[in-house]
Amino acid sequence: MIKSELITRLAQEMRLSAQDAKVVVDTIFDEIIKTLSEGGRVELRNFGIFSMRTRKSRMGRNPKTGEQVFVSEKKIPYFKPGKAVVNALNGKK
Repeated sequence: MIKSELITRLAQEMRLSAQDAKVVVDTIFDEIIKTLSEGGRVELRNFGIFSMRTRKSRMGRNPKTGEQVFVSEKKIPYFKPGKAVVNALNGKK
């Protein structure tokens, strides 16, 4: 499913216009991104938890030249699925 499909589905389920559904979806995504960028975490009960993890700096390798390069520390988003999601994926109730 892509974002436009999610917007269409939300519009149909909630009887909203496509523009209103787009605003809802964009607002949710923007708030998740904003919270993560501020170092917080987003917990959606029965769905999962979005948080940030830090990858340490390290020495990497340029695959084209084989030259060693320094890769700086960076933050990456992390998602831990909730129990309901894991059960649904594994065919359990």
